[in-house]
Amino acid sequence: MAVLVIAEHDNQTLKAGTLNAVTAATRCGGDVVVLVAGNGCSAAAQAAAAVAGVNKVVVAEGAHLADGLAEAVAAQVVALASGYTHILAPATAFGKNVTPRVAALLDVAQVSDVIAIDAADTFQRPIYAGNAIATVQSSDAIKVLTVRTTAFDAAASTGGSAAVESVAAVADSGKSSFVGREVTKSDRPELTAAKIIVSGGRALGSSEKFNEVMTPLADKLGAALGASRAAVDAGYAPNDWQVGQTGKIVAPQLYVACGISGAIQHLAGMKDSKVIVAINKDPEAPIFSVADYGLEADLFVAVPELISAL
Repeated sequence: MAVLVIAEHDNQTLKAGTLNAVTAATRCGGDVVVLVAGNGCSAAAQAAAAVAGVNKVVVAEGAHLADGLAEAVAAQVVALASGYTHILAPATAFGKNVTPRVAALLDVAQVSDVIAIDAADTFQRPIYAGNAIATVQSSDAIKVLTVRTTAFDAAASTGGSAAVESVAAVADSGKSSFVGREVTKSDRPELTAAKIIVSGGRALGSSEKFNEVMTPLADKLGAALGASRAAVDAGYAPNDWQVGQTGKIVAPQLYVACGISGAIQHLAGMKDSKVIVAINKDPEAPIFSVADYGLEADLFVAVPELISAL
């Protein structure tokens, strides 16, 4: 009995979500095996072998696997699937792209966004924007899961000494090809990995005000910048800053929400944060129901005062 974790990586380093998926895999029972599918990815494979809790790393290399195309990675996973009881991936854009294809090819039902593993066949996942938790029991011979990274602690990146084994790469199906990638570069921490996040809402009124008010606070705290969907839709902040059910799920040590009312879709993306601070002039704002510290004040006054006090 073994559990396969699909590693998310850039051929050199593992992405943080893979470590959370390894922790989830250890709770499924059996040996944990990590698949590193890529090209020239020996550095990523060695990084996977060093992760605590990993028993073995299998490496598949081929030019068509270099860029993590979902069709190619899914085909590689399916070729290996018969040896595993569970197949896991982090519930990131990568995992959500690969695992549905794997489940379809194996003709099994995927269990998405798992937040707890009760038994080898029983899992918990949020529904209705996190307002209810469903307990799902799967009778499929192979369980295909995506795991919410914020629900599981990251496995230690050192301390392991797993064996590394090469496997044959499946042939390229030719169904997709890599054209290009535009990567946003920022000096700030990546949103889903940040320990502190400062988010702004529609109350900021404009992109100019968003930058004028929120950026100095983020700079002072060394924080990543986030935004509500309303702020993103209004053009105050870019799409990749969106926190919520249709954005990014985050659980930093500190989350500061400024001018965010707290729609359930936003709360679903940040309510697992360790400490939540809300600044809003509306005393009835739903954000206060999840906040550890709430300040009923005009953010245009309170945030500059907070910056000067820090």
